[in-house]
Amino acid sequence: MTHLIIPAEWSPHKAIWTCWPSAADLWQEDLASARAEVAAMICALAAPTPAGKVGDVMHVLAHGEEAVASARASLPSQVRVHPCGFGDIWLRDTGPIFAKREGRAVALRFAFNGWGGKYDLSFDDSVGDRVAEAAATPIQRADFILEGGAVDHDGDGTILTTRQCLLNPNRNPGWNEAVAESHLQTALGAKKVLWLGDGLANDHTDGHVDNIARFIGPGRVMCMAPFGEDDPNHEVLNQIAADLRSMTDAAGRALEVVQIPSPGLVTDEDGEAVPASHMNFIIGNASVVMPHYGTASADAALRGLAAAFPMHRVVGIQSTAILTGGGSFHCITQQEPA
Repeated sequence: MTHLIIPAEWSPHKAIWTCWPSAADLWQEDLASARAEVAAMICALAAPTPAGKVGDVMHVLAHGEEAVASARASLPSQVRVHPCGFGDIWLRDTGPIFAKREGRAVALRFAFNGWGGKYDLSFDDSVGDRVAEAAATPIQRADFILEGGAVDHDGDGTILTTRQCLLNPNRNPGWNEAVAESHLQTALGAKKVLWLGDGLANDHTDGHVDNIARFIGPGRVMCMAPFGEDDPNHEVLNQIAADLRSMTDAAGRALEVVQIPSPGLVTDEDGEAVPASHMNFIIGNASVVMPHYGTASADAALRGLAAAFPMHRVVGIQSTAILTGGGSFHCITQQEPA
């Protein structure tokens, strides 16, 4: 079997791919605000740092003539806008996972079933092929269902995931940990899989790991501490931290666990808790962009993230409109390794 590796997100990028909010019927009154938040993220990732670190080459998919025109009018001229069909902007899940096989780029493609049959949108099963083609990267297919936000990678073969998502019968019926690990070893080059339990309350992805815990360096992982007595994820977040502290990675290192505060209780217009998370940051070449929701925890979370990434500019950007669709900045991006 040829050697396959998913480079860590902090490894140098050739580009970052993302999507422009395009479907007015999906976004409705939040369309303009979502576009403004996505534009702010794109500009932050593309910008160089004062120290001379070069920002990311940004590729943006836009669906339909109006969306293409809007993206081109809203974004810097160096951003590359691609007319392309997609159901919605969650490219982390519908796009390819870019990997390296024997040092050469490959786009890993998996089956997609709308997060366990919740959302059936045109083009979501094909946009990953379009991205791979635009990136001129050969495709390697796997015959099981997997979303990119369900797995996090340390670049050394350790994969972090959740039982709530990967073992959910609405994805791959009959899977247990052993079966899942075998598939992840073959398709993603996993040397060791670290299992967490449940994700955030009311997360329609069924517990994607990129909302709760992320690798931030070799042997280092970040997760959230509960914020406020009314944090709806109080028990879940404490359990995640405790589980991570008991784990070792593929290299045998005990994980160093770094915590930043969660956003705490964030509600929708009906008063229901929504899966707001500071963990849904995207690590660029020069910048780390963290979502915030106007909560009191945002400044402390930014300071913690800045301490973890001293060589990056760490930027907090409002993500309230994007969250109405269920995710944030990591959910809408996919890095292409250099």
